[in-house]
Amino acid sequence: MAQRAPMIIGVAGGTGSGKTTVSEQILARIGREQIVFLQHDSYYCDNSHLPPAERAQRNYDHPDSLDTPLLVDHLLRLRRGEAVAVPIYDFATHSRRAETRIVASAPVILVEGILIFAERSLRDLMDIRIFVDTDADIRFIRRLRRDMAERGRSLESVVKQYLDTVRPMHLEFVEPSKRYANVIVPEGGHNEVAMEMIISRIQTLLNQATG
Repeated sequence: MAQRAPMIIGVAGGTGSGKTTVSEQILARIGREQIVFLQHDSYYCDNSHLPPAERAQRNYDHPDSLDTPLLVDHLLRLRRGEAVAVPIYDFATHSRRAETRIVASAPVILVEGILIFAERSLRDLMDIRIFVDTDADIRFIRRLRRDMAERGRSLESVVKQYLDTVRPMHLEFVEPSKRYANVIVPEGGHNEVAMEMIISRIQTLLNQATG
């Protein structure tokens, strides 16, 4: 009996919504050995050709800032059972590193990102689309803490970016893409009922694929 193509699951939602918490729950409960985990953030376009000051001013919350065609190509390759070379993006310098991360295919391909449902070429590849819905004030606080602690940003730069691009792009692209979700999860990975339903559904589909 021919092996079925991998299942592709998308986890979307605004910045700081808890997408990674949901993804981590799926990874932990389904089993990391069965899942390829890709983040849309890894596919930011390389801006190393620009001066540092100009890189910092670019709109990183618009779909055009991401190399979505490359992610689509990688998903298609993974679905065929091929390995792919995933870019490694340096958020401190707004550029891609020279090295890549080689990723082999697996029964489940988990894709996370704020804009993955805004791109039809991506969402049409997905078997399950999950949108993590969290209040804007909570999302902003989480982003502020993350960007200062992990990405070397100042308080002023995070606030300015949020007001200039993050919030407007959320309203224009991210929030409207919620209508494409199969499941909307309030409170993210802390919503135990929703997570139980999602995990159960994934396990059922996996069992069908291997049965």
